[in-house]
Amino acid sequence: MTAELPDFSIPHQEKIDWMVETNGWALEAVGPDSESDPPRPGYAYTVGFPEAFGFPEVAIFGLQPVAANGLLGLVADCLRGGTEIPLGVEVIGLLDGELRCMFAPVDLEVWGELFGICAAWRRGGPFAMTQLLWPDRNGFLPYEVGYSRPMVFAQPVIGAVGGE
Repeated sequence: MTAELPDFSIPHQEKIDWMVETNGWALEAVGPDSESDPPRPGYAYTVGFPEAFGFPEVAIFGLQPVAANGLLGLVADCLRGGTEIPLGVEVIGLLDGELRCMFAPVDLEVWGELFGICAAWRRGGPFAMTQLLWPDRNGFLPYEVGYSRPMVFAQPVIGAVGGE
């Protein structure tokens, strides 16, 4: 005899609410879309960073959700501890091995449709988004000459770098 398990599914928005209530922020992972033109890699983004830390939401491309969650959790811990993270400039010390990264502001007029859960969670209210750009194996960031060519597709640059 097999027992029927209760239905533990809850609406997605309730899951986001629960994560924000429990952790102060939530992670929304979005799978890749090979049908779009150009194909879009998978990405993840935060929900609740401005309210929890006074810092924009953060998007990251090209990492599996568990890796994105770990890295964005590290960012959350830094912000919670009082670390001030500048936008639009290279940051050293967040990643291991003195690797550089950058939090590049995202223009939501252009890219806002990628972050629908943020808009829904705020019931259409405004929010800011930044893209966490991370280096390839050789330490190059995706906007630099020398960045790994295969990685260009995994980590598109949608944030403003270099005064764009």
